[in-house]
Amino acid sequence: MTTQLTLNNGIEMPALGFGVFQAAPDETVDAVSTALETGYRLIDTAAAYGNEREVGEAIRRTGIARDEIFIETKVWISDFGYDETLHAFEKSTGKLGVDQLDLLILHQALPTRFDLTLGAYKALETLLADGRVRAIGVSNFMVEHLEKLATETSIVPAINQIEVHPYFQQREVQQADAAAGTVTQAWSPIGGITAYRPNGASVFDDETLTAIAAEHGKSPAQVMLRWHLQQGRSALPKSVRPARIAENFDVFDFELTADQLGAIDALDTGVRRGPEPEDVTLETFGREIPEA
Repeated sequence: MTTQLTLNNGIEMPALGFGVFQAAPDETVDAVSTALETGYRLIDTAAAYGNEREVGEAIRRTGIARDEIFIETKVWISDFGYDETLHAFEKSTGKLGVDQLDLLILHQALPTRFDLTLGAYKALETLLADGRVRAIGVSNFMVEHLEKLATETSIVPAINQIEVHPYFQQREVQQADAAAGTVTQAWSPIGGITAYRPNGASVFDDETLTAIAAEHGKSPAQVMLRWHLQQGRSALPKSVRPARIAENFDVFDFELTADQLGAIDALDTGVRRGPEPEDVTLETFGREIPEA
C-alpha cells in the first residue's frame, strides 16, 4: 500500500486526506492547521461548505510550500453550466487565495438537468487544458451518471468521491470507477454519518471492527481507514479535535490480513445515509454560492 495514489493523468495525490465538511468557519482554520502540522497534505473542501476562505487561511498560516499541499474543492449544483462553472472556479480560488487547484470536482450529478452537469464538466475540461486545475473529477456520481458523462465528454474523471464506509460500500460504483481508471475517494470513510444521522446502527459500535481493532491495538476508525487504503481508495476523514485528527493519520504502521479485509467487506448493509442521488435537484438543494 502506498501513501500516494497516481491519478489517470499521472498526477500524484496523497491517499489519505483531511475533510472539512460541517466544520464551522471559526473551527476550520485551527482544524486544518492541526491537520497540516500532523502531516496531512491533501485538504478537501467545497464551495457549499462555506469554509474555503478559512482553509486558505490555514494553509497560508502554516507556511508549508504551496506545491506540497494538494487542494481539492467542489463546484455546487447552483453553479453548474459552462460559464457558471468557470466563474465558480474564480470564486473558489479567490476564497482559497490560490491561482491553481490540484483537483476540482462536481459536487453532485444533477439528473434532472444533466445538460447543466455536462456544461459544468466541459468547463472543468477547459480549466484543465488551461493549466488552472491539475486534475478534474466528480462526486456522488452513480454508474448511470458516469456512463452518460462518458458519452458526451472526452476526459475520464480522475476521482469519483462517494459515500463509502463498511456499512455502505457502493461496490457497483467502485467497479465502474476502477474499470474507467477513476480513483474512488471515500467521504464519511469511517462512517461518521452512521453516528450523526439516526435510522440505523452506528459503525463505531460494530463488534467485528472492535475485535479487529483490538487485535492491532488500534481504534475502529483506524481500522476502517486502513481498509480503504489497502483496497486502493482515497479516504477523507474529518474532525476538529486535535487528538482525533492525529489518530486518523496514524494508520501506516499496521496491516490488515486478507481475512480481516474480507470480514469488513462482509459488513455492507446497502443502506445509504447521504442524500439519494435522484433527489438532488436545483429546487431542493440549490443555494447561492457567495462571490469571493
